[in-house]
Amino acid sequence: MSTSRKIYRVERLGINGEGISHDNGLTVFIPFALPNEQVEARIIESKKNYSVANLEKILEPSSERIEPMCKKFPACGGCQLQHLEYDSQLKFKRQMIVDSVQRIGKISNVEILPTLGMNDPTRYRNKFQFPVGIKDRRLIIGCYARNSHDIIDNNECLIQKIENDLLANAIREAVEKYRVPIYDEDKHSGILRHVMGRVGINGELMAVFVTAKKDLPHAKEISKILRERVPKLKSIQQNFQPQHNNVILGRETKILWGKDSITDKIGEFEFQISARSFFQVNTSQAEVLYKKVLEFADLTGNEVVIDAYCGTGTISIFLARHARKVFGIEIVSSAIIDTKKNARANKIHNVEFFTGDANFLSQKLFHDEIRPDVIVVDPPRAGCDESVLKVFARMKPEKIIYVSCNPATLARDLNLLESLDYVTKKIQPVDMFPFTAHVESVSLITRRR
Repeated sequence: MSTSRKIYRVERLGINGEGISHDNGLTVFIPFALPNEQVEARIIESKKNYSVANLEKILEPSSERIEPMCKKFPACGGCQLQHLEYDSQLKFKRQMIVDSVQRIGKISNVEILPTLGMNDPTRYRNKFQFPVGIKDRRLIIGCYARNSHDIIDNNECLIQKIENDLLANAIREAVEKYRVPIYDEDKHSGILRHVMGRVGINGELMAVFVTAKKDLPHAKEISKILRERVPKLKSIQQNFQPQHNNVILGRETKILWGKDSITDKIGEFEFQISARSFFQVNTSQAEVLYKKVLEFADLTGNEVVIDAYCGTGTISIFLARHARKVFGIEIVSSAIIDTKKNARANKIHNVEFFTGDANFLSQKLFHDEIRPDVIVVDPPRAGCDESVLKVFARMKPEKIIYVSCNPATLARDLNLLESLDYVTKKIQPVDMFPFTAHVESVSLITRRR
C-alpha cells in the first residue's frame, strides 16, 4: 500500500459525512474533506473497490467550510460535520435521502422537501452516555474517537444540554475522589463502564452509573457529592451490565437515591423517562417530527391507526388525540410499561399496546380483522421486516407514514411498498442531530387506486 500523498478533487459527501473522490476509477473516502475542495491526502487503507485516505492539507478550501466550534473536533467521534456550515449540512442531509431513494429505491417521482433544521443547532441533546477509562493514570470521560474505542476526554460538549455538562463533571469529581475501579473491556475487569445522564423539563436531572458488578463502591458518598454539586438532580441510579460485549445498558437497574424517573415534555404531552426508556434526544425537533407525522396522517377523529415499533408510545399518544383508536406494537416490554404509564398520565384512553415481535403481532392484528386507516412505522436503523410490510399492505390502509433514521433502509422499504401497490408521495427530512451525518425523515405513502 502506498503511503505517498496525492492531490484529490472532492466531489461530494458520503453517508458518514466523509469527502468522496476518485482515483483511476477507484473511490477514495477522505474524512473531513468537503465538496469542491482540492486536498492533499494519504492513503491509509486499501480495499478492492475503495480506499480510505487521511486529509493532510487543504489546497483549495470550500466556501462552505467553517471553523469548528469545539476544540475536540475532529478527534472526538460524536460529531462529523462541525467544519460544514449549518445550511449546507441541511442540504447534505436532504441529498442523502434523494440519492438513496433514486439509487436504492429506484423511485424518481417523489417530492423530497428541504430539511427542517433548528434555529440554534447547539446544546440540543437531553441525554449523554459516555464510556469511562484510564489514560496516563487519569480518569477520562467522553465519546469514542472515530472508528475506535479510544476515549476522547471532554468536560464540555457543545451539543449537550448545559445541565448535562454540569452533571458529567460532578460525576467525574466523585468517581475520581473515591477511586472507583474503572472497567477494562479487554481484560473484562473493573467496575464502572459508562456514565449516563438525562435532563428533563425545568432542568431536572437523572444520573446513571453502568457497572460490570452489582456493587458500586462508595455509592452513598458519591450520591452525596452529586446532590451537593447538582441542585436539580432528582434521580441517581445504577445499571448492572455484566456481559462482555458493547451493549451499554443491562437489564437490571436499581435506585441509589431519589425517584425512578424524570419528566420530559414534547408538545402538550408529558412523559416519565426511566433509565432504560427510549426517548428522542432532541426534544424540540421531536415535536417538529411528530407534528409532521400528524400533518401527513391528516386524521379527522374517526380513524383506526396502528403505530408499529412504537417504543415508549410518544407518537401513539400524539396520534390518539386525533384518532378513534390507536394500536401500538413494540418488542421491548419495559418500553410498553412506560408507554402505558404515559398514556394514563396524559389521560389518553383510546390506545391499546401489544408487546412482541412486529412480524407476529402484525399477523395477529390482521387475523383479528383489524383494518387500520393509517399505519405509522418507526423502525430501527435496519428498517422494517419484509413480512411486516406485506401484512400491512394486505390490511389496505389508505396511508402509511414511515418515520426513518436510515435513508438506505427507507429507500429499500419504499421500493417494496411500490410493488405492493403503494406510492410514495413526499418525504420530509428533519434534522434531529445537527453536526452529525444522521438524518430523520417522515414519508407519506398512499394506496394506489
